[in-house]
Amino acid sequence: MDAPETRELAYFVAVAEELHFGRAAERLGMAQPPLSRAIQRLERRMGVALLERTSRAVSLTPAGAVFLAESRKALDAVAAAVRRAQRSGRESPRLLVVMKPEGDAGLLGRILPAYRLDPDAVEVEVVVCGIGEQSAMLRDGRADLAFLHGPWDDVSGFDVEPLLTEDQVAVLPRGHRLADRAALVLSDLDGEQLPRWPGVDVAGASGPLVRDASQLMQLIALSQVVAVLPETMRRNARADVVCVPVLDAPSSSILVAWPERTRSRAVAAFVRACTEVAHGGRAVENAGR
Repeated sequence: MDAPETRELAYFVAVAEELHFGRAAERLGMAQPPLSRAIQRLERRMGVALLERTSRAVSLTPAGAVFLAESRKALDAVAAAVRRAQRSGRESPRLLVVMKPEGDAGLLGRILPAYRLDPDAVEVEVVVCGIGEQSAMLRDGRADLAFLHGPWDDVSGFDVEPLLTEDQVAVLPRGHRLADRAALVLSDLDGEQLPRWPGVDVAGASGPLVRDASQLMQLIALSQVVAVLPETMRRNARADVVCVPVLDAPSSSILVAWPERTRSRAVAAFVRACTEVAHGGRAVENAGR
């Protein structure tokens, strides 16, 4: 069969996300009948049902769930190609580097001066985003590089270089029952309210959805949640919270990430600067090669 057009992928994603043809048509700015016909033609050409339709509901088939995930990736790739081409065509090219607040563990202040010394360096714009937004911004071309955090952030489709591995601490309100402990284990936190993170399924987390660091610190200070976070959180911790080491928590890694098969010399130079600052210039062979 002929490959689906980008327009058809956008139609299917809208229906799959709304699970309602009327709402999807409104979102796309078109009438419902041609949208329904377009999805039917797509299914006939593919030879597989993507949607289950009844008089009362629309749902995804297993094939539809797979096609939704892949369609999103394809649309992101198209958007990324346009954005990156537009940036590279500017008279003064620049790199967009994205991170969440404190997401560089203090490394970026040393990375940027080291990067500027490289003959392939260009201007850098740093974008500070909400928690969990970095991967999406890198994937759809809004950013050229991102500081991500393992094992939580989605790194599929990226090349990555680990920069720093950290132990984790429990961040607690100052009056918490465990605040005076020298160290904890994870089981000490059983029964505590833990925050939920965008796009991350954390076992046992039933607290509010947290989108930025200041929101999280406020919730902790008000005894609404406790959180297990990388130990660099100690550097800028508020006076009304405490950080206690968690002995059996998995290590957290700070990674610099960039799209696979990148051929940008400026990206390669930035990754080199990251490694020089983080661990003495160990060679990175797959950045921009």
